Amino acid sequence: MTDEASEKMQALLDAQRRAFINSRPERLDIRRDRIERAIALLKINAEALCAAMSADFGNRSPLQSMMTDIAATVGFGRYCLKNLDTWAQASSRAPRFPLRLLGAKAELRFEPKGVVGIISPWNFPVNLTLSPLMQVFAAGNRAILKPSEFTERTSALMQRLVSEAFDPAELTVVTGGPDVAEAFTKLAFDHLVYTGSSAVGRKVMAAAAQNLVPVTLELGGKSPAIIGRGADLTKAGNRIALGKTLNAGQICLAPDYLLVPEHLEDGAIAAFELGVRDMYPSLLGNDDYASIVSDDHIARLNSLVADARDKGAEVIEINPASEDFSSADSRKMAPTVLRGVTKDMRALKEEIFGPILPVVTYRDIDEAIAFVNAGDRPLGLYYFGDESGERERVLTRTSSGGVTVNDTIFHLTVDDLPFGGVGTSGMGCYHGEEGFREFSHARGVYTQARVDVARLAGFKPPYGNSARKAARMLMK
Repeated sequence: MTDEASEKMQALLDAQRRAFINSRPERLDIRRDRIERAIALLKINAEALCAAMSADFGNRSPLQSMMTDIAATVGFGRYCLKNLDTWAQASSRAPRFPLRLLGAKAELRFEPKGVVGIISPWNFPVNLTLSPLMQVFAAGNRAILKPSEFTERTSALMQRLVSEAFDPAELTVVTGGPDVAEAFTKLAFDHLVYTGSSAVGRKVMAAAAQNLVPVTLELGGKSPAIIGRGADLTKAGNRIALGKTLNAGQICLAPDYLLVPEHLEDGAIAAFELGVRDMYPSLLGNDDYASIVSDDHIARLNSLVADARDKGAEVIEINPASEDFSSADSRKMAPTVLRGVTKDMRALKEEIFGPILPVVTYRDIDEAIAFVNAGDRPLGLYYFGDESGERERVLTRTSSGGVTVNDTIFHLTVDDLPFGGVGTSGMGCYHGEEGFREFSHARGVYTQARVDVARLAGFKPPYGNSARKAARMLMK
């Protein structure tokens, strides 16, 4: 990356920060206007954005993109508009006794931080760029976006659309490869949002730390799907199949592996296969089944399968129409079950991010819980079953960013729930009121009583009996 390009990004940041400082305090209706313009951008250009995403993937259903990237983001923007007044209200806090009786007051204000940088990934390139932006705007901030270079058509289109709808001092987009992203993370933002892999997340956090920039990291991990003793296998298999094949499994919240009781393994695999076949009677020519985003990524996925096969796993390829994937030039991969996996296989070590499902068996629920807890804390956890005691045992003895019971991924669709990870699956969140607070500075304001409180309480030297009495009272 050239020094000129780096200087240009710094100039954009400086311009936004000056505009932010000079415009304070901004009315809430200015925040609403920015959110409404972002919503309008999506609605007016929905088909063009969906076409760009499909072109970037090689094949991706425009209807899927319309739901996951356009409609979901528009809905979240409307949620922010609906709740903005409530979120932005100052709240009264209670001073220590007897300060309140003497007339002291305390309140908490949620104020904008300033300029927020957003680095977004390729798997849902519109949603994961503009969805956090809705709450960044709601909190009163300005933003600079760095979308992924892997979906270059979508990124270029967003850059053009943003430049037409927003002043650069409000919102702007920079594009480029890893060198641009690296320089981006070194800018002294007031907050930085990164969505992507845990490995890169560590580098982003290290770079941000040089300027003491607070970060929101939405990462990934190996999200387990646990089938309990009382689960309906047909329903569980169908729903796990959807979570594993949506976007061809290229979702940070996709069920990464399946934990199933030993005696239910055959039935669970059969139910998963039936779920795939019900949705996709064919794969290669099926526009509903997404391609893998790049040659490197599909090569990596194939190497995971090869590694498992070489180490003794049974590989079950689900290919409903018996199509020849080896001669196809579509970067599509058939959903693949890995049975008999062991811990030395890469499929149980690495986040898969594709349509591969390792199956791990267990004898009792505590063994399943121990298996989950032996790894890093995942972004999502999925429990299937109707036994409340077993369900609560799983939920209270494991940790994950979020949970969906009797389905996968759906906790993300609840705008009112915070979405984020824990440990290596991320830190911080957006969505819900918690997301508004993430992008706000919680500023405490104390107003002193008219009387000389410090002297009355014995806090002023020379210290004597009144100070001793005050200390004893505070320790009661």
